[in-house]
Amino acid sequence: MKYLRYLRSRTPLLTLAMLAVVVALSMATYVVVRPSPSDQPELTLGAAKAAGGPTRGAMGYTYQRSTGPDRTEILDSSGQPVAIMTDGARTANIYGPSRTFEEPRFTDAKVESNVWVRLAPQAWHAGAEHEQWFVDWLGAARKDRSPDVLAIAFEYVDGAPVKKDNQGQQYSGDASFGPIDPADPDGRQERSDFFDYLGLPWSFLDGKAGVPEPQRQLALDCSGYLRMVYGHRLGYPLRGTNTPGEGLPRRAFAMAEFGPGVQLMPNSGQRARGMDRLLPGDLVFFNAQPIPTGQIDHSGIYLGVDDGGHHRFISSRSQTDGPTMGDLSGAPLLDGTGYWPDRWRTARRL
Repeated sequence: MKYLRYLRSRTPLLTLAMLAVVVALSMATYVVVRPSPSDQPELTLGAAKAAGGPTRGAMGYTYQRSTGPDRTEILDSSGQPVAIMTDGARTANIYGPSRTFEEPRFTDAKVESNVWVRLAPQAWHAGAEHEQWFVDWLGAARKDRSPDVLAIAFEYVDGAPVKKDNQGQQYSGDASFGPIDPADPDGRQERSDFFDYLGLPWSFLDGKAGVPEPQRQLALDCSGYLRMVYGHRLGYPLRGTNTPGEGLPRRAFAMAEFGPGVQLMPNSGQRARGMDRLLPGDLVFFNAQPIPTGQIDHSGIYLGVDDGGHHRFISSRSQTDGPTMGDLSGAPLLDGTGYWPDRWRTARRL
């Protein structure tokens, strides 16, 4: 899906104007139908606009404040979208060349997106467009064509090629979910973090030490996958525990409940509402149990709307033995009916 401005129309009210013209002792009635001024189509980038009009700012862009969540939408001089920056989040949705994400071995669905998901150096706040750090960063980010969140996420799907650094350390390539475990209902063990995939010990900012287990090398469970993409690859701070504080916690439940960034909708224990708040790159959270509750035990990355019109995500799943946007073990969708839509609980923007 190409995320551009769209026209959102309300049901028009009809204003009836009756003109009576008497000609040669006879009467004819003319009915004129037109939209009421209060119901003209509204031009918008998101769910709701904040009070006050757009303002001019750095680099000649227009900065429009909107709500749901609170954010700044940046437009160029021709009115085309440039970026979306969300208050309290480092995630930046930057418009650029369109790309198509697909995994044809496991699904016919494709996701076309002109959004590149980057991390800003610091969390956004209203008015930051006037600060030098943002002016410098946005100019460079708009030209950046290195792998972003979405591209990196696909570096770990089935058949993804191996990539190594200059020291010969593998940092991407086809990832498993975890070691086989006949005692596990889904067949594979959890607890494979990014440092397990790498086979390297790790020291976290909260003092926790990560010690890799050899049997988990090249494996990523659902939250380990998010930590690999956002943390190890893109530099988002990581915690080694499931406690509140700076950085992304280890497990999905902790990320959803008190992780950094902005929660996009509350976890009511029921199916999440507010899909129009989502943007590519958002973290989505689920209760994946046979009888769903409000407890979070699965996480993924929202990709956008696929070519079938469905909201699709990618995640590392035990049933598929690793990251996939494919339809094995249930189509990874947020809308409609099915295993995953019924178990979606909340979302967060880092």
